[in-house]
Amino acid sequence: MAKKSDVEKLLDKHDNLTHSEDMKVVSHVQRQDDDWYINTLMIDNIDVPFKFRRRKSYKNLEGARVNLTYYPIVEDIAGMDFEVMKVVRIKVS
Repeated sequence: MAKKSDVEKLLDKHDNLTHSEDMKVVSHVQRQDDDWYINTLMIDNIDVPFKFRRRKSYKNLEGARVNLTYYPIVEDIAGMDFEVMKVVRIKVS
């Protein structure tokens, strides 16, 4: 029996996780919020932003191809609900 990868283990454990590979980043914005860096990615042909945060600044991913593991959430901004994909794992392809 083959050993499961980290991605397969995550997907087995959490029903609402999605894993996508070789997705093209068309926009990458990074901003600092206290001790964290909030990163927002826009992916080619997808209208929903992908967000993740890190303690350190991240390299610019614009134009790169990435593998993402994520799940949908709804953020309340100024009284309006916006769908966002919360990234739990990102890796440059």
